[in-house]
Amino acid sequence: MQQRRKNTSGSHGPALDLDFKERLGALRNLPEFFSLIWSCNNWLAALNILLRVIRASLPLAMLYVGKLIIDEIVRISVIASGPAVENPDMSIVTIYVLIELGLAVFSDLLGRGIALLDSLLGDLVSHEISLRLMHQSARLDLECFEDSDFYDKLERARRQASSRILLMSQVLAQLQDSITVFFLAAALITFNAWLLLLLAITLIPAFLGETHFNSQSYSLMYGWTQERRELDYLRFAGASDETAKEVKIFGLSDFFGSRYKKLAGEYYRANRDLSARRAAWGGLLSMVGSLGYYTAYAVIIYRTVYGELSLGDLTFLSGSFLRLRSLMEAILIRFSSIADSALYLRDLFDFLEMEPRIISIDNSLPFPVTIRKGFTFENVGFRYPQMKQWVLRDVSFTLHPGEKLALVGENGAGKTTLVKLLTRLYDPVEGRIMLDGHDLRKYNLDGLRDAVGVIFQDYVKYHLTATENIAVGLIDERNNETRIKEAARQSLADKVIENLPNGYQQMIGRWFKQGTNLSGGEWQKIAIARAYMRDAQLLILDEPTASLDARAENEVFRRFVELTFDKCAVLISHRFSTVRMADRIVVLHEGKLLEHGTHDELLAVGGRYSELFQMQAAGYC
Repeated sequence: MQQRRKNTSGSHGPALDLDFKERLGALRNLPEFFSLIWSCNNWLAALNILLRVIRASLPLAMLYVGKLIIDEIVRISVIASGPAVENPDMSIVTIYVLIELGLAVFSDLLGRGIALLDSLLGDLVSHEISLRLMHQSARLDLECFEDSDFYDKLERARRQASSRILLMSQVLAQLQDSITVFFLAAALITFNAWLLLLLAITLIPAFLGETHFNSQSYSLMYGWTQERRELDYLRFAGASDETAKEVKIFGLSDFFGSRYKKLAGEYYRANRDLSARRAAWGGLLSMVGSLGYYTAYAVIIYRTVYGELSLGDLTFLSGSFLRLRSLMEAILIRFSSIADSALYLRDLFDFLEMEPRIISIDNSLPFPVTIRKGFTFENVGFRYPQMKQWVLRDVSFTLHPGEKLALVGENGAGKTTLVKLLTRLYDPVEGRIMLDGHDLRKYNLDGLRDAVGVIFQDYVKYHLTATENIAVGLIDERNNETRIKEAARQSLADKVIENLPNGYQQMIGRWFKQGTNLSGGEWQKIAIARAYMRDAQLLILDEPTASLDARAENEVFRRFVELTFDKCAVLISHRFSTVRMADRIVVLHEGKLLEHGTHDELLAVGGRYSELFQMQAAGYC
């Protein structure tokens, strides 16, 4: 589907300009959508369709029974010598009325059953789409989450989880109404086929109008995706536990509020103008449909007056034409809506069809049970997608088995990026990383990730229990109380947890009831425990102790070195009193490996490491 973009505002992204053929082509997304619905619960889906088919046949039956009632009353009134209610033939009318009552009650029960099934299926489909989005997000490469275009795709896909269930109801209602139209048309076509044709023609303008404005609505939503994400962010930034302190201290409420008001106002005006045009044209075009209906109605009245039709026929035909007009108008307008809603499905399926670039190759190697030669960086270079500046360039060194390696350098030197390459969150753009003589890309990806325990400086504070916060390091062992407590002991988090009201079952964070918050240092000990949950061959601490005081950090790193005596370990810290505990230190500067060696060797060289060490030491004097 070729999509032409146009900019409808100077401040927001390009909208989509789609012609009718392209919108019609979006209907190809419906089979995949209903396959998804069917996979959620095929019994509910089949029962929903069956009930709708049955209900679709009831309007014609009810109209015909109404005709029989009128005709019978007229017949009784003409031939009766006394009051009609005393005529024994009134029993026939009573039976007809009871039949119509039964049909009405049955139709109402079917409608409620259909509404119930729609609701149940809607919940199942919404949950299924949300789960698929979560699993797909976990599959995709980390670089995707550092791309604003990707976030636009994710935002459009997320909105389908709750809104696409309306499309399911629309399509099923379309099926139901189409069946009803078929029954009504089959009954009426023997009366006057030209009037049916007239009715259909007069509804076309309203259909084309709705098609046009549905397209405009999708174009507006598409073009404003980034701005709607910004509105969500401003709502979060202006009213969140993570930002509350700075919002108060820095007086940011008016800043966020005015920015939100300006952006929301621009979106409101754009949507208001579109809605106003839609309402005006919709009202005008619907008048054409009314004209077609009343032309047909006039012909029916004329034939009734001249005795060609009975009053029952008049009631049946006028009611049928009124119902037929409403149904055909709804079908045409809903068809346009379905076609344009299917465009949103493409956003969802496009996201779900994205494939990660970093994957396990066929016949990948299992991660070694014991690392023999270590990790070797060979002229490794890396830059982030769509960026010209290299983050790392010509980096070569070896992390030997059982070695404790410290990475040192200013912010932006490439330390964290190096760790991301080591864990295959990214692959090198140049060079390669070897593990025991084989390219790291030849190893099974899941095996590699399972063999690595890493805590980044921007670790996540999960609003879960203390047990679950530690267990996320090896979630399959979340019920292993012994392992969790041992990880907490190793990270010094056990003392923190012992002081919590409910111990390991205490909810941490303030998002949920009875939750309690922790200090930055306490959070960090909890996070470090996650690394100890794994029996990993490579352990990495990427500045996760920044909120600890110097004494606490020294104790954490000393224990870390002791507990990883037979494993590879990587330490990143700005405190040289901690770094000196490593077997070897690698100094990075502007993405290049500047020097490496032991603490004493680097001091003796008098290079960059020595300069940084002396600067930090002077700060303590």
